[in-house]
Amino acid sequence: PDVIIEAQFDDNDAEHGQDHLQDMLTDDIKKLSLDTGEKGKAAGVTGVHRAKQDDGPKVNDPRLLPDEFLQRTAKVVYILEKKHSRAATGFIKLLADRNSELFKRCAMFSPVDHRVPRVYVPLADCPPDFVTKPEAYSQMLFICRIVDWKEDSNFASGQLCKSLGQAGEIEPESEGILTEYGVDFSDFSPEVLECLPQNLPWVISPGELAKRRDLR
Repeated sequence: PDVIIEAQFDDNDAEHGQDHLQDMLTDDIKKLSLDTGEKGKAAGVTGVHRAKQDDGPKVNDPRLLPDEFLQRTAKVVYILEKKHSRAATGFIKLLADRNSELFKRCAMFSPVDHRVPRVYVPLADCPPDFVTKPEAYSQMLFICRIVDWKEDSNFASGQLCKSLGQAGEIEPESEGILTEYGVDFSDFSPEVLECLPQNLPWVISPGELAKRRDLR
């Protein structure tokens, strides 16, 4: 198999110059060459001796290495709880390939948060004149919610929930952030408002002040 030599070029190597790094690599290659030569000599002995040597420990066997040199790996087997709201703020644009069948059915949603994947959204969810005038919506923020992500697709599938407004304005940007994090910012119901003091202006009674610590 091919042998890959890795070396890190740091500040100490810079002080000694590029020649120092090349000398270090040359020494490593010589060591590997010597190891290869010894293995070649061992291959020339009798078949019985060679079979015994094959049964011995191999350097490439990861079970023989100390734990600090091993990188542990794992695999996700089940999702216990979905923490993300699956909603994202971003922009919509037409697909690049105008001749594909997907171009006639979907548009591309690009989230502002780059940790969220790009999403295919149905053209039926987009504004009616989006296909004819896509430039009119280039700076318009939308809310998209991811509904599926096929294993064989590079992009997720989703639905456009609503149009927020122009990017850069405070209200659309704030609403997008609250929606992404699942914060309910709707108006309070009459039942909640009835819990508040009705006699205004309301003041703290002297009895409450006497038993509370004033942090004003």
